[in-house]
Amino acid sequence: MLNAALARFPRLPLVPAPTPLDRLERLSQQLGRGVYVKRDDITPFALGGNKVRKLEFLAAEALAQGADTLVTAGAIQSNHVRQTAALAARLGLACVALLENPIGSTDRNYLENGNRLLLDLFGAEVELVASLDNADDLLAAAGERLRGAGKRPYLVPIGGSNALGALGYVRAGLELAEQIKASGERFAAVVLASGSAGTHAGLALALEHALPGTRVVGVTVSRPAATQRPKVEGLLQRTADLLGVEVPKALKVELWDQYFAPRYGEPSAATLEAMRLLASHEGLLLDPVYTGKAFAGLLDGIAKGAFEGDGPVLFLHTGGSPALFAYHPAGIA
Repeated sequence: MLNAALARFPRLPLVPAPTPLDRLERLSQQLGRGVYVKRDDITPFALGGNKVRKLEFLAAEALAQGADTLVTAGAIQSNHVRQTAALAARLGLACVALLENPIGSTDRNYLENGNRLLLDLFGAEVELVASLDNADDLLAAAGERLRGAGKRPYLVPIGGSNALGALGYVRAGLELAEQIKASGERFAAVVLASGSAGTHAGLALALEHALPGTRVVGVTVSRPAATQRPKVEGLLQRTADLLGVEVPKALKVELWDQYFAPRYGEPSAATLEAMRLLASHEGLLLDPVYTGKAFAGLLDGIAKGAFEGDGPVLFLHTGGSPALFAYHPAGIA
């Protein structure tokens, strides 16, 4: 049903083949619990990451509307803005990026390296803003300015997380469901970072349709569960409405919010330890903003017995490694 519904929406084939589902052998042995990783950090575009799956649908709509400029917003080290700027360059479009400094850093690495450096290479026009608390208004105003200058802007929401963008993770969730079936494993849970909510909403919707009862745990990266839950649930409903399907009654949004402190964009000691552990055992890189916090939650969940049974735990790796170069030497090494 979902595959047929998805087929109605134009998509750019930026992720033409499934990303791998790998077992982390050394780490599993150390933890005494099987851990698998879905490698969306190696999507084949602009150093990888989850945002490109959303952009497959968003950019297709932009082209259909005759846009000549992609306009989006995020933190200075935003993975989403990096992939949007890269896609604009690939399509011959301009890109305008509204950037905030959510941690108030004055470190040159944060301000100029990592994802921010890549924006310059991709030719994005950057506008610094004091805050993105009213991001929709700022994007709308930028769009009006561009239209006044004779441009044809297309507004891409933060994280690519609207119903159309979330279709990227409905598609990815169906892809993952097939990989889970092929693995022969009974996974105790799928764990991922929950931020702008498009990845979480799309994946949860697809898995509940394709593999009913699959537990999906979203580890929040920027806010408590009480404020994250309506974001995920609202986007779940809007995505289902767009597809013309029901949100299954059994689908419960599960959020863990013990790991986003001290705040968005600032890693905790547990985040840094999770990053070191995975790098030193598997040669696999996490980032300090999203996946490091989510994997810290996964590790703590295993230690506390939060995953029922003895089946392996599956981690959705959503990318973000360019940010490592922005945070070093400010607390990573």
